[in-house]
Amino acid sequence: MHPAVPSLNPRRRTLLLGVLALSAATPTLAKKPQVVAVPIQVWKDPSCGCCKDWITHLEKNGFAATALDQGNSEARVRLGMPQKYGSCHTALVQGYVIEGHVPAADIQRLLKKRPEALGLAVPSMPLGSPGMDGPAYGGRRHPYQVLLIQKDGSAQVFNSYS
Repeated sequence: MHPAVPSLNPRRRTLLLGVLALSAATPTLAKKPQVVAVPIQVWKDPSCGCCKDWITHLEKNGFAATALDQGNSEARVRLGMPQKYGSCHTALVQGYVIEGHVPAADIQRLLKKRPEALGLAVPSMPLGSPGMDGPAYGGRRHPYQVLLIQKDGSAQVFNSYS
């Protein structure tokens, strides 16, 4: 044995070999990719409870909402959403207009597919849609459709709920 290398007692050597074997056998823990919330702007009336509930639904599903409590009529007109698809709030996410109680899953699908369109709308305020589904509504649900709104104002069904 080289004089500069101290000898290890057998017990210490066994412990060291065990630690080395364990560290070699343990896979490196890969870091989870950090999920970044998708920013979305929402124009709504400051006292609207269902709008707040819809925003909560979005935030639970990967969105970071900025609420602009100034009503949505002006925003709807400025963003080009036809009034016939109107509801109580209007949002803008990655260049798409979202009108009304659109489920977060449909917005995520829209952002993934990236169709040539103005955005999505759930006209009116159907019971059972996100934000219109709390205890105050007694579990009542109405069938409704999420519409894909084209830039010319026409629409097609994007998803249906019953």
